[in-house]
Amino acid sequence: MTCKRVVTVLLLLALSMTAAAARPYRELFPSTTYDSEAAQRFVESLDYQQGTIALAQTGVELRVSENFYFLSASDARRVIVDVWHNPPAMGERVLGMIFPAAHTPADDTWGAVITYDADGYISDEDAARTNYSDLLRSMQDATQQANEARVKEGYPRVTLVGWAQPPHYDKASNKLHWAKELQFDGQTEHTLNYFVRALGRRGVLNINFVAGMNELARIRSVVPAVLAMPEFTTGSRYSDYVPSTDKVAAYGIGGLIAGGLAQKLGLFALALAFLKKGWIVVVLALGAGWKFIARWFGSGPRA
Repeated sequence: MTCKRVVTVLLLLALSMTAAAARPYRELFPSTTYDSEAAQRFVESLDYQQGTIALAQTGVELRVSENFYFLSASDARRVIVDVWHNPPAMGERVLGMIFPAAHTPADDTWGAVITYDADGYISDEDAARTNYSDLLRSMQDATQQANEARVKEGYPRVTLVGWAQPPHYDKASNKLHWAKELQFDGQTEHTLNYFVRALGRRGVLNINFVAGMNELARIRSVVPAVLAMPEFTTGSRYSDYVPSTDKVAAYGIGGLIAGGLAQKLGLFALALAFLKKGWIVVVLALGAGWKFIARWFGSGPRA
């Protein structure tokens, strides 16, 4: 075999090792069986992917190691709607989900929902000077103001208890993560919202963990690995930004943490949480003068 052919074979082998590969259920979970036939059929029908996964229309490649697996947009929507009993609309923008390789979506485990916002280039100039304690107090006050409307509509109050993980921005990688602890009236277990953001030239990739506060330590332990997964491709990277032509987002790092600006609605979305096991989807919105609209959808027990 000539040197050129050897090099070609080695390159093909390298590509095959990094490209996305679907693993059969029994290969990933050789001893996991559920009493419910419906649950068993469901988990066996999913396409468990590992390796390098291109997220369409985002310029992002997701590098998923053998410690995790990725579910496609269609499979993720089935989990969100069929297993976690959220309204169908909540799965419309989802690009996929990440789970730990030791558990199926039918287990009591965390899952991370992936979405993308093409709001433009987000300036990080305010990251170093943002006082996150002051930002938290503003968000807490705004959440309390929203409760008046929630109670009038017959929904229980929600309290933003505090940072479960203070915001941290890595300027070298242009990635951000933080977590919030929420308390819903009538629920003994506090809710965890853990957010990972990867900034690109034309928008931001969102990875939102779905879990209870009891899983905070477990999620903290995997955040470094999850932060390393998304990488923008050449031309879509944060450093590829062209000031004279590229769209610029109407918010910075502080606004991103507060929720980001929904341009079409003119609102700041403060929280979006997919909650399982009696779970609710929560959307808190902020308009001019910190006037809030709050609404969420009930859900039934998990499959």
